[in-house]
Amino acid sequence: MDLLIRDTRVVDGSGGASYRADVLIREGRIAAIRREGDPAPTAAPGARVLDAAGLALAPGFIDMHAHSDLALLRDPAHEAKAAQGVTLEVLGQDGLSYAPVDDRTLDGVRRSINGWNGGGPGDDSVDFDWRTVGEYLDRLDRGIAVNAAYLVPQGTVRMYAVGWEDRPAGDAELTRMKQLVAEGLEQGAVGMSSGLTYTPGMYAPDTELTELCRVVASYGGYYCPHHRSYGAGALQAYEEMVRLTRDAGCALHLAHATMNFGVNKGKAGELLTLLDEALDAGADISLDTYPYTPGSTTLVATLPSWASEGGPDALLDRLHDDETAERIRHHLEVEGSDGCHGVPMEWETIEISGVSDPALGGYVGKTIEESAKERGEAPWVTARGLMIADRLGSTILQHVGHEENVRTIMRHRVHTGGSDGILQGAKPHPRAYGTFPQYLGRYARELGVLSLEETVAHLTSRPAARLRLPDRGLVREGYRADLVLFDPATVAAGSTFEAPRTLPTGIPYVLIDGRFVIDGGVRTDVLAGRSVRRTPVG
Repeated sequence: MDLLIRDTRVVDGSGGASYRADVLIREGRIAAIRREGDPAPTAAPGARVLDAAGLALAPGFIDMHAHSDLALLRDPAHEAKAAQGVTLEVLGQDGLSYAPVDDRTLDGVRRSINGWNGGGPGDDSVDFDWRTVGEYLDRLDRGIAVNAAYLVPQGTVRMYAVGWEDRPAGDAELTRMKQLVAEGLEQGAVGMSSGLTYTPGMYAPDTELTELCRVVASYGGYYCPHHRSYGAGALQAYEEMVRLTRDAGCALHLAHATMNFGVNKGKAGELLTLLDEALDAGADISLDTYPYTPGSTTLVATLPSWASEGGPDALLDRLHDDETAERIRHHLEVEGSDGCHGVPMEWETIEISGVSDPALGGYVGKTIEESAKERGEAPWVTARGLMIADRLGSTILQHVGHEENVRTIMRHRVHTGGSDGILQGAKPHPRAYGTFPQYLGRYARELGVLSLEETVAHLTSRPAARLRLPDRGLVREGYRADLVLFDPATVAAGSTFEAPRTLPTGIPYVLIDGRFVIDGGVRTDVLAGRSVRRTPVG
């Protein structure tokens, strides 16, 4: 059935001025756009006509950094993203996801990122019936709420070929990793991710990463690193990624490109100067951010990398051992662990957002310092006990960001939006449910950090260009009808830190391939999403 959207304000994703028009959707694509004063487009008999006066029509939003790898399979509604107007998510982030794997690797990755995605031991909500990247994408193609692209996770690849050892890969192991990355790209992945403060990916030296990036470059993909520090040494870590990808001839997309912790307050401009110099010299760089100050990860991720060598069981053994646990505490609280970005731990900034064991729910919504005071013990004792009791499955909010840095970075010419949304836990970060309306409502309408047209471009055409999508990211004739209709006067994130699972307001219609995923503000039963695979070079 044709759909005729009448009298809408088209914010087309280009960044140019918006305009009024009627838009005809036919067979999943934009068939005609008729601006105000032009003859109306002709719809087929029986077409649905939608009066969109007062609403803006934009391309569907692209979430460049999502952790919905299992949520898309577990939760068909997926309202956390669909209700925001997200029509495409990029999965496989931070170097850890579920393909490519063998049985041994799958067990390790399920346990190591249980706090991000669930799916740990005893969780049978997802049937892990794939092993390769192609098989995972085929699984998505059975029908999901929104479209999804995938990055080959370098940490998982290293887990597969090398294991959990803190050492350079041998020649045969490096060859195997390069094969796994190439196979993933051939099967449809759009690039490769790393989590260089997460084990075992962080054990890779730059020479190893460069070789893998050369493979990515040969397929026209991009490298998306969570780099080695967002705290002490953050600028050096950014420079390392710029240099490494330049040497490899590989496009670079910087994941959740923040400047966090007290040592980086007011230093966003230094990061952008570094990037501008590289861009002006011909580098291919983009970045994503979320419009909030706190970060989110797992509690165990803050520990020093040496503590995790050998995998989750080895780490739990070290936490049980008093002498080794004291070494971990000293590294965390005094020296500043690499897992905590080289900054000595400030327990008052670590809020528990979720636990795997419901019996531990009393920790949720409190900082480690607050729970420690209630228990009459030192914060490290509380944190250590929680990690052991929850078998490393606890997630956290880390309150270490700076609003000035957030606003400065989001204005940059290569900025895109990414939620970094972790959907697990009783009290997740509100960015999982609110990133895109937060950009439109708070930062565009209320604060004027960006115009509405600029904001939409950041969330649509820029990420589509990075993903090399030839028919998404703009409202253009012939493009796919992945679209969102929202009210510029009322769109807002409903999610807050107190009520993070609240859906947004002011987004009444979302379409994927011309089918209504959100209709009149209500989630339909449509599962129009599919995998979006790498566009071949040439």
